[in-house]
Amino acid sequence: MKNPFIVVGLLCSLLLTPVLSVAATDLVTTASEAGSLKKFTAALKQSGLDATLLENGPYTVFAPSDQAFSNLSEKEHEALRHDKIKLARLLSYHVLPGKTLIAEVRPGKTGTAADAPVVLTSDNGIVTINTANVVESDLVADNGVIHVIDRVLLPPLVVHGSEKLEPKTETAIK
Repeated sequence: MKNPFIVVGLLCSLLLTPVLSVAATDLVTTASEAGSLKKFTAALKQSGLDATLLENGPYTVFAPSDQAFSNLSEKEHEALRHDKIKLARLLSYHVLPGKTLIAEVRPGKTGTAADAPVVLTSDNGIVTINTANVVESDLVADNGVIHVIDRVLLPPLVVHGSEKLEPKTETAIK
């Protein structure tokens, strides 16, 4: 007959041994691995907002697809390419505080990290933010969630020189 203490000890060690841990993923890593968000990820890095989305959160990010960025006019591309503040504001307009899965989206006006509201709608499983459609949802990261959209959202104009527009290494999105 087997020793019952060995069996109990073996069972306890199996129960107390952590399950294989999955590597932590932040929003920037999740976006870069998505495949259709290369331009969004590059823009985050260029603007300096990647540092915030690497560590802070939770956030809900409505990330424009590569195709959405391609649909911007050449004038809009040039303006964003040469103005880090405008780029940071544009990207912040796609970031909402908190982690909201697509099934949890509530229709209505809500604030963004750019201190400008967006309008969310949800109708029979189709979610929009302003005029953009969610085309892929619930790319979950440890510090938030990403929903891919088919348009780049353009924030309302703001007075330049505002403290909120300046990308900062540690607290670019407030």
